[in-house]
Amino acid sequence: MNQISAAATEPFLIGSETIPPGEERFVAIPVSRQVTGFSADLSLKVLHGARTGPCVFVSAAIHGDEIVGTAIIQTLLKRLDPRSLAGTLILAPAVNIYGFMQHSRYLPDRRDLNRSFPGSTKGSLASQLAHTFFEHVIERCSLGIDLHTAAVHRYNLPQIRIASGNPYLVELGMAFGAPVIIESPLREGSMRELAHRHHTPMLLLEAGEALRFDRLSIEIGAEGIERVLAHIGMIAADDGLTHVGIPARANHSTWVRAPRGGVTHRACKSGDTVLRGETLAHVTGLFGEDPAPIISPIDGIVIGHATLPVVDQGDAVFHIAEVANLEHAGDRIETITEAILASEPTGPAQPLLDEDEVL
Repeated sequence: MNQISAAATEPFLIGSETIPPGEERFVAIPVSRQVTGFSADLSLKVLHGARTGPCVFVSAAIHGDEIVGTAIIQTLLKRLDPRSLAGTLILAPAVNIYGFMQHSRYLPDRRDLNRSFPGSTKGSLASQLAHTFFEHVIERCSLGIDLHTAAVHRYNLPQIRIASGNPYLVELGMAFGAPVIIESPLREGSMRELAHRHHTPMLLLEAGEALRFDRLSIEIGAEGIERVLAHIGMIAADDGLTHVGIPARANHSTWVRAPRGGVTHRACKSGDTVLRGETLAHVTGLFGEDPAPIISPIDGIVIGHATLPVVDQGDAVFHIAEVANLEHAGDRIETITEAILASEPTGPAQPLLDEDEVL
């Protein structure tokens, strides 16, 4: 197993809290004062292990309506005990607490927190929150796992997204064991881009749908994080790869759009493998007339789909990752090396747009 930078078994200081080895604490770091006079805080749960090890953070709801990660973190808390932990784990179940309370992707000023890093102490509310998270969390850690979902009325197959050209992140993505790993360039102003500049590698999980919990996303997310923690030596377990399917790897994806407005009748869903020329769905008129097919332009795996059947012409209905070695996807594996060799993508990595940008 690999081990990232070690943290001492001395008490862990964060915000106004001092956490002894083998204990856990809630930590509230003030960000702003609301009109009511009450403070809005960055809420954290810190598990400080009894043994030496890395400092790792897991964050959710940086987009306030992407709440599956909150449930993933709640699930993790039921399974982890700081007395048997090596290192320190910082859990942030709702980074964008403003959007979380309002069921909104954005902050009250309509800014996207994940385009506001590194932030500053004197900027917009988003900038100040980004700076607070960077100063108290990212800067303290040697690895981060950020949890996201698809947009409203869309579903994402659980998938890990990583910076391209980083073998260590490929290794961690394989250890996570999500169905798909996608490599893409980093976006300016994002948490991952800032963490990369400060030498903190990050995994990003996309799973599920905004404003919804689903069992598959929660379980894959929680188990995947546990596999990563085991792989870097923070918890006592094997690397978690036995009996896990080979993740498909991709560095290019395509959005397939509705050829007409109408009602969509899907023939496939997220997780299905598809071939070029295969019919993914039909879009009909109001009475079921004049069905127009939606055709896959590539061989690959459906990694996202619209959950709302009513579409306008040009709406993005399917998101397909172009996958080399499609025949190996889902095969049982025993080692990370085997998984990497069986799933190597081809060609240069291309940027992925956020789904609100695509729509």
